Amino acid sequence: MNDEMKEILGRYPKMKDMQDLREIFWTNDHMKKFDEESGRLKVSKDDIRKASERLQRFAPYLAKGFPETAAEGGIIESPLRDIPSMKKIMSDYFSADIKGRVMLKCDNELKISGSIKARGGIYEILKHAEDLAIENNMLSYDDNYEKLADESMREFFSRYAVAVGSTGNLGLSIGIMSAKLGFRVTVHMSADAKQWKKDMLRSKGVEVVEYESDYSKAVEEGRRLSDLDPMSYFVDDENSVNLFMGYAVAALRLEKQLKEKGISIDSQNPLFVYLPCGVGGGPGGVAFGLKTIFMENVHFFFAEPTHSPCMTMGCMTGTHDRFSVQDFGIDNITSADGLAVGRASGFVGKTLENLVSGCYTVTDENMFRLLYMMAENEHIYLEPSALAGVAGIYRMFSSEEGKTYLRSSDLEGREDSIIHVAWATGGSMVPQDIMNQYCETGKKLI
Repeated sequence: MNDEMKEILGRYPKMKDMQDLREIFWTNDHMKKFDEESGRLKVSKDDIRKASERLQRFAPYLAKGFPETAAEGGIIESPLRDIPSMKKIMSDYFSADIKGRVMLKCDNELKISGSIKARGGIYEILKHAEDLAIENNMLSYDDNYEKLADESMREFFSRYAVAVGSTGNLGLSIGIMSAKLGFRVTVHMSADAKQWKKDMLRSKGVEVVEYESDYSKAVEEGRRLSDLDPMSYFVDDENSVNLFMGYAVAALRLEKQLKEKGISIDSQNPLFVYLPCGVGGGPGGVAFGLKTIFMENVHFFFAEPTHSPCMTMGCMTGTHDRFSVQDFGIDNITSADGLAVGRASGFVGKTLENLVSGCYTVTDENMFRLLYMMAENEHIYLEPSALAGVAGIYRMFSSEEGKTYLRSSDLEGREDSIIHVAWATGGSMVPQDIMNQYCETGKKLI
């Protein structure tokens, strides 16, 4: 252990709790107003608008290529649901007097790939396809993008390759979309990736390369092999601005959904959002989008497994991607496979370091407990990683750090005005037998 690491352990007492795999709740004491930060950021609200317009251009193609999206006109979006039964059971079980309106953003129901990765992953591949087709005079911005479903376009895209490293869900989104367009696609999958996800990809014509090590190795090898092929495009989950913008569009969609429910977000009615976090691209993009819209009236928290707290560690210490959790003796082994990442995205961490409200960690056991509670009481079925966000709602009211944050945000006594949104990141594509096993595991822990 080098001197800097020893200094970190001495300066940040919560690091010892993280090493011991105990749940922690960290709040950011160096937050700045969005207006103060926006000037230094590499992305803007205009970038989100352009991304939204691009998805609209592709909507006719998606409606044709994926009939399950036709009813929504080729727009891939998830519902926003109230979960009052979960509010009550979490209050009782975790001894937390939860106040405010409790809601779930059901990205587990996103069409095509059934997770939040359908936002960023599909967007990045669509943008790449658009760039190639326009550059080669196969497409113009004024065309009906339905033409991308023509066999001539598939033949054109087959000249090109796409590659990505993934724990599972990003691989599904990239693989399914790329294969549909006609790209040759390879997904490099870490040891913690679920077998059913590998099987599904192979059934779609995707090459899956398996590794005995974790996410970092899958990314490293995927990038190296892709770089050897001049016709290959590597999707970099850690540093991709395109992925980030695809996720950010979710904020525009959420704003519309809140308005449709008669909910106005302002200083008197703040929005608290809890986002499961792996490498950080998905939650980071969503959070950035929300900040551009709601500014100081939105508070967002990143949620991670106790075994994989890379973003929590990076944001708390300011070291971002300089260290991995393994460097501090944390094993990065968790049932929340979508969050099993040892080193956070430096791009996301540095972009949001002065905007994130805080981070917290959740045990696998609590994620399984919440999974069972959600299935039994709301009839919503999620994979373990998707429950990390839900935990933030009761932790806000049961932890001293959460209570202190509410006081410092001038919300003490006004907690009933808060709109809580937990982001459910995946689950609808989990095979029934495996979901049954998940529920049984959670039931035994209660």
